[in-house]
Amino acid sequence: MSKQVSPIVDLAGTDQAGQACCAPLVCEPLNAAEAEELAPLFKAIADPVRLRLLSLIACHEGGEACVCDLTGAFEVTGPTISHHLKVLRQAGLIDCERRGTWVYYWVNPGVLARLSAILGPRVTAMT
Repeated sequence: MSKQVSPIVDLAGTDQAGQACCAPLVCEPLNAAEAEELAPLFKAIADPVRLRLLSLIACHEGGEACVCDLTGAFEVTGPTISHHLKVLRQAGLIDCERRGTWVYYWVNPGVLARLSAILGPRVTAMT
């Protein structure tokens, strides 16, 4: 089993071995359809409360968090937290399920992978 290590990339877009690598976003322009698809995702996480909520959910033990575990981390009202969770849900970044009186949230890994793929460096295979 091999160990994969993320390369260190300099500002010129090359890794330590001098191979070119760059984020797909800077390698070629997005087409109109891709931009339309990605804009709501970036807009949803552009708010500090929503970004923190996403982070809290993602790193919560077991991969999901009860709304009761989230509200105490903020100095905003419950309805405000509900609004932010709704925006994240509508963007497809999180999903939820009601269990009794509580709602549990989890991150949609495919959507995060899409954001990561567009922003992360494209690494060429080393031979």
